[in-house]
Amino acid sequence: MSRKSRRKSKVGLPPGSMVYTGSKRTDKIDIQIINYKEDFYEKIDHATVEQVLLFKDTQTVSWINIIGLHDINLMEKIAEHYNIHPLVVEDILSPGQRPKIEIFDDFVFIVVNMLRMSDDRKQILSEQVSIILRNDVVITFQEIPGDVFDPVRERIRLARVRIRKSGTDYLMYALLDVIVDNYFLALEELGNDLESVEEQVLNGHDAEVIQKLFYLKRQIIEIRKSVWPLRETVTVIHRQEVPHVRKSTERYIADLYDHIVQIIETVENYRESTGSVLDTHFSIVSNRMNEVMKVLTIISTIFIPLSFLAGVYGMNFDTSQPMNLPELGYQYGYLTFWGVCVVLVIGLLFYFRNKRWL
Repeated sequence: MSRKSRRKSKVGLPPGSMVYTGSKRTDKIDIQIINYKEDFYEKIDHATVEQVLLFKDTQTVSWINIIGLHDINLMEKIAEHYNIHPLVVEDILSPGQRPKIEIFDDFVFIVVNMLRMSDDRKQILSEQVSIILRNDVVITFQEIPGDVFDPVRERIRLARVRIRKSGTDYLMYALLDVIVDNYFLALEELGNDLESVEEQVLNGHDAEVIQKLFYLKRQIIEIRKSVWPLRETVTVIHRQEVPHVRKSTERYIADLYDHIVQIIETVENYRESTGSVLDTHFSIVSNRMNEVMKVLTIISTIFIPLSFLAGVYGMNFDTSQPMNLPELGYQYGYLTFWGVCVVLVIGLLFYFRNKRWL
């Protein structure tokens, strides 16, 4: 069943209904728990739902990463245990949400789009990541395996680093920061591809250029649709009193905001560059067409008087009458005809050359 069809299955249901609208999956949901504080570190791979329910109101910082959203029963248990609002759960189960932030009494809900390069570095993969920020736990939800969070996991594993001494708000910042860093990597790949296409256009290698340009343009639009709402989200965290976000973390949020602004500027530049390359391509194609039309026009112009002469002297008049094409009876009429044609061609070519049309 397609995602659109699964969305139609929600029509008529009350708000907050737990219906998964993502891609159909049958594999088991994978859960990873990282529990830590300054002098303590614990990592649990392939955790059970019972283990997930243990990490509430603890004296440590807990990060619960849930991979897979299709197990509604598991999602209901987690939502009930951590008091997650049904409308939030509905958004989590509906991939394709616009990046946003929603503030509740005891938690903050954040939706972002995570970008990462495919293994062959030829495609940008996008996935919705939902973040629940509580005072003692951060819960992240993603639809499919594979993410960009390994640098954060490695930093948590190491002792005597800032993240081990900080709370859930700094963990939330670290996750957003690594997501934004991968926006830069995606834009770098797009920039390289755009330069390559520009060279192909300028060098006249225009095979499949249109397809490449429209692909790049579509990728840039997708990034733009992700980063502009992310800017609004980070602005709210930076400029408003958001629960569970301390003053000490706000300076890092401000730095994150600057990075997002830089990404937006780069995206807009690439967007304009894509349009410019497309215009350049069309101009080059148009100039080539004009050159072809000019050559065809010159050839046609040369043959117009020749066709006229051939048409006149090809008419079947009675040559015995003195006024009916007396030239046909001339001894050197054939040679004279070709001589006139050659003179006309040379004269026209000289005229065109003098006008710099050749």
